[in-house]
Amino acid sequence: MITYAPYAAQPDQSRGRLYPEPGGETRGPRDIFQRDRDRIIHSISFRRLRHKTQVFVAPDGDHYRVRLTHSLEVAQIGRTIARALGLNEDLTEALCLAHDIGHPPFGHAGEDALEEAMAGQGGFDHNAHTLRTLMLLESPYPRFTGLNLSWDMLEGLAKHNGPVDRPSWAMAEIDALFPMDLHSWPSLEAQVAAIADDIAYDNHDIDDGLRAGLLTLDELLEVPLVAECWERVRARHPDIAEARLLRELVRDQIGVMVNDLLQTTRANIHDSGVQSIDEVRAAGRSLVGFSPAMAAEERTLKRFMYATLYHHPEQLAAADRARTIVSELFTAYHEDPARMAEGWLEGCVAQEPQRSRHIADFIAGMTDRYAENSHHALFGGPVATLAD
Repeated sequence: MITYAPYAAQPDQSRGRLYPEPGGETRGPRDIFQRDRDRIIHSISFRRLRHKTQVFVAPDGDHYRVRLTHSLEVAQIGRTIARALGLNEDLTEALCLAHDIGHPPFGHAGEDALEEAMAGQGGFDHNAHTLRTLMLLESPYPRFTGLNLSWDMLEGLAKHNGPVDRPSWAMAEIDALFPMDLHSWPSLEAQVAAIADDIAYDNHDIDDGLRAGLLTLDELLEVPLVAECWERVRARHPDIAEARLLRELVRDQIGVMVNDLLQTTRANIHDSGVQSIDEVRAAGRSLVGFSPAMAAEERTLKRFMYATLYHHPEQLAAADRARTIVSELFTAYHEDPARMAEGWLEGCVAQEPQRSRHIADFIAGMTDRYAENSHHALFGGPVATLAD
């Protein structure tokens, strides 16, 4: 039997599911959080992450990360942290795997386009759309709408970035259906999932940027955290060619961040005196986090990545094209909903905001290549130009 820390999420103390599942869940000896994780893994929306942008839009190389591989890497980091802190690994893993399910095609460029298209109808937010997808849009089970995930799971996804003081229309709709206590802090498992996300993309995006030739080692060494880790790597492997050590650098940085996080979080938990998950939610602040020094280092790294990689001219050009595709698809479907895929016309009404929100649901579920092919079918032009 697994023994958890007193402030961890306990499966037998879960607040349950929106729709009761009477008669006992008989498909194997799994607790409620393990079932949440498995429902995510078996979902269509999770599989679609295989063809959704992480850093590079429609990457033409097999070794670049996409939303799916990013989510798997977040889950690995999250489980490691959760285990070291005595938290519930299964809930942490489920949150890590599901946290990006609401992303539309083309990453943040696609989200920006949907936000603009939906400006008069409440806007679009990928975090809220994750909840919308899992609770309303994907319904593989015969007795209820959505995946019927546990309250604890949904709360952690809703508060991926902490308490929600001003919920979007989509988040407010979900909260009305299954109240999430949006103004409190989430479980430590949810806090771990959020920072594991940061650790993963801070470091793995460096790996992809180097692979693509948009970053150089000399540029990276201008960042103090990177320079410190590189010095240690070179000292351990003085006779190994630099090119062979780049992935070792990334691994070292992840280790440095995780170790700092564990030390700081243990101190935060001790100083706060929390002894239950309810006390964690009432603590008034995040207890999982970096030391002030590491937090400053991480912010510096992020600024570097935005200036050098995310806002690289090649990236900006691809993002502009992606926004055009999403914007033109939205306009085309709004003018004639029959242009959407089979099964989507039926739910499209004339009234706003329901019409625009239904169209946004359809587009947000697209993969990069499905969006490109749909745009090509409507407007012509070359297919898959974003990867060229």
